[in-house]
Amino acid sequence: MVQPASGGGPRRRRILPAVPTPFDLEGRVAIVTGASSGLGARFARVLAGSGARVVLAARRADRIAGLAAELGEDCAVAVPADVADEASVRALIDATVRRFGTVDVLVNNAGTSNVSKAIDESTAEFRRVVEVNLVGLFTASREAARVMLPAGRGSIVNIASTLGLVGAGRIPQAAYTASKGAVVNLTRELAAQWARHGVRVNAIAPGWFRSEMTESMFTDERSMRFIERTVPMMRAGRSDELDGVLLFLASDASSYVCGQTIAVDGGWTAV
Repeated sequence: MVQPASGGGPRRRRILPAVPTPFDLEGRVAIVTGASSGLGARFARVLAGSGARVVLAARRADRIAGLAAELGEDCAVAVPADVADEASVRALIDATVRRFGTVDVLVNNAGTSNVSKAIDESTAEFRRVVEVNLVGLFTASREAARVMLPAGRGSIVNIASTLGLVGAGRIPQAAYTASKGAVVNLTRELAAQWARHGVRVNAIAPGWFRSEMTESMFTDERSMRFIERTVPMMRAGRSDELDGVLLFLASDASSYVCGQTIAVDGGWTAV
C-alpha cells in the first residue's frame, strides 16, 4: 500500500536501478594450485560458489578428486600436478584449456615451508622451498599467461604471506620468508609487464591462519598466546576472512587494482 506523504498526497516509491555484482565469476575458469587441503580447498569452494568452473591442482590426487566430487562435475575437475615440475605445470594448463577452453583466473596457492634456524638449514632444503614457493609460482603464472595474454584478460592471485613483508625471527624459516618476499616483488614485476595486455597480477598476504602448514602452532598453547599478544585484533584469522579479498582480486571488482599485495593479518604487520 502507498503511504500518504506528510503533505497529504501519495508518496511515490523510488525504483532503484539494479546494481551489477562485480564479484560474480559466472562463466569464468579458475585454477587453484595446492587445492588438496586447507586454504586451497577453501579457495576452490569460494570460487565455485561464485560461479566459476574450477580446476583443482595438487599432488594428492585422491584429495582433489574428493573435492571435485563434492563440488560437482559441472563446475570442478581434478588435475594432479606438481608445481615444482615444469612439465606437470604445462600439462595442467593444457588440461584446463582442453576441458574449459580458457584460463581466466589462476590462484597460486601451492606452498611449503621449513622451520629451521638459518645456521642449521641446508642449501638443499632452502632450494626445495624456493623451488615450490617461487619458481613453481612463476612457472604456473607464465604458462597461464600464455593463454591469458592473447585473450586480453585474466587475473592471477598469488598467495604470499605476511612473512614476505617482514622477517619471522622468533619462528625461524629463512627459505620461506625469502621465497614469499620474492613472491611479493614478482607480483609487482609480472603486473608491470602484463597489465597493458589486460592481465592483472596481485597477491594476498595472509597472517596467522590455520592450515596443514601451521597446524602445530594452533595446537600449541604458547604459540596461541604469541598470536594473541602480537596481533592487534588479538586472535588468528578465520578461513572465511580470506573469502572477500580472494573474490575481490579474482573478479572485476578489482578491475583497476594491479601489482598490489593485500595483507589480511588482523593488523600484525601494522605494528
